[in-house]
Amino acid sequence: MAETHIFGLRTAANREDQVVDYLISKLKKSPKGIFSVIRPHGMRGYIFVEAVSKADAESTLQGVPYARGLLPSEIPYPEIEHMLEQVKVEMNVHKNDIVEIISGPFKRENAKVMRINKQKEEIVVELLESAVPIPITVKMDAVKVIRREGESED
Repeated sequence: MAETHIFGLRTAANREDQVVDYLISKLKKSPKGIFSVIRPHGMRGYIFVEAVSKADAESTLQGVPYARGLLPSEIPYPEIEHMLEQVKVEMNVHKNDIVEIISGPFKRENAKVMRINKQKEEIVVELLESAVPIPITVKMDAVKVIRREGESED
């Protein structure tokens, strides 16, 4: 495998998710020496790009909205390793909860939880706004609970 390098990319504050989404859709069309795009939780104004070279990273970032440019030097892996740890979080989602989808193609849609698969960390939801109820499977971390079953909507 080719040696990779990690570069910091400055973004407009609070636009990190849009930059990541745009980059991923651009990379699906042509990867161009980019291996991963990292969005550290709680870090505003920066994302990280793992690439073969700085030139590959720069050429991929051409024309990406809200991308403000690469930091001048490479970032050593140990400096960001603590941001990448996989953490198992026990999600507090129950059947019949009303949730908002916070990532993916149905972002900002509200849905009702139909089934929960804790082993796969997935839930099956039905979108509330759709004319026909269609079950959709999403990752547990792609939703946040808005209302519990039995709570009144004031």
